[in-house]
Amino acid sequence: MVVLARGRAGATARHWRESFMYRFVTSWPFLLPTIGFFVGWQLYPILRVLWMSFTDYYYLRVGEPVHWVGLANYREALADPLVRQGLLRALAFTAIFLPGMIVIPLVAAILIDRVRNQRLATIYRVILLIPAMIPGPLIFVLWKWMYSYTIGPINYVLVDVLHLFTIYNAPQWLGDPDLTFLAVAVMEWWWGLGYHTIFFLAGLATIPRELFEAARVDGASEWRMFWSVTLPRLRPILLVLVVLRFGTAMAVIDEYLIFGGFNRALPTYTWTVYMWDLAFQLGDWRQSYAAAVGWIGALLMLIVVAFLFWLFRPRD
Repeated sequence: MVVLARGRAGATARHWRESFMYRFVTSWPFLLPTIGFFVGWQLYPILRVLWMSFTDYYYLRVGEPVHWVGLANYREALADPLVRQGLLRALAFTAIFLPGMIVIPLVAAILIDRVRNQRLATIYRVILLIPAMIPGPLIFVLWKWMYSYTIGPINYVLVDVLHLFTIYNAPQWLGDPDLTFLAVAVMEWWWGLGYHTIFFLAGLATIPRELFEAARVDGASEWRMFWSVTLPRLRPILLVLVVLRFGTAMAVIDEYLIFGGFNRALPTYTWTVYMWDLAFQLGDWRQSYAAAVGWIGALLMLIVVAFLFWLFRPRD
């Protein structure tokens, strides 16, 4: 009887250790730091801004009661021409920025993947990653100097070396509304080239070489192999990069503040800069209205992201 009781107790203990509740009780303490960080650093600010967008909160009106105004901020924001113009400007920059940020690293990755000398391929990878290692503020200062109308090396080459322009009609890369977005996009392409190329190289490494050899035996051209073999198997990576870079392009603010400031005549005055201007520059810092502007932009971005997930859905 004693042996039977001990056997039952051992079976019960083994069953408890294998149960979901045991794993949960013994594992959740390790999740506490992550949960605390997520709630305090991510979830609470999001919910706080959401609540703020339904009130008449002004940061500089200390001591005044905050009133619930419902959808008033959203109705005002939807009728605000600066919000509409800012969203259209951000969309225009995204249309310039996103194709180059995907196509250029993809081409670079395919070219590096074809290099059979591993030492040379490693050198190429290191060179491409150098810009990604440079801090953002230094990147902005560097390119602002390069784009300078009077002392920038780009205009120096165009005016004094190639003689394509004179000092009177040289391009104003950051002052001309027709050139500003292109100038910012080129900087972003250069900065993110290595980072995105490594993504595509990782995806190319997972494609079996036998598929390319079989395609060559069947007489497929390089272009046909790209569309039929390479691109379909890079779809998950394309989805990740397109979604991430779409969000980056639509929500750019640091580059715009450094290159264009709060000049509303420049295309860099997008909805994100307008939101920052409302929250920390203009009047009483009307952060409730700025929160509504931010949520409108975020919801529109989520709609596009949902469409991108549908567009890049698995088809096999």
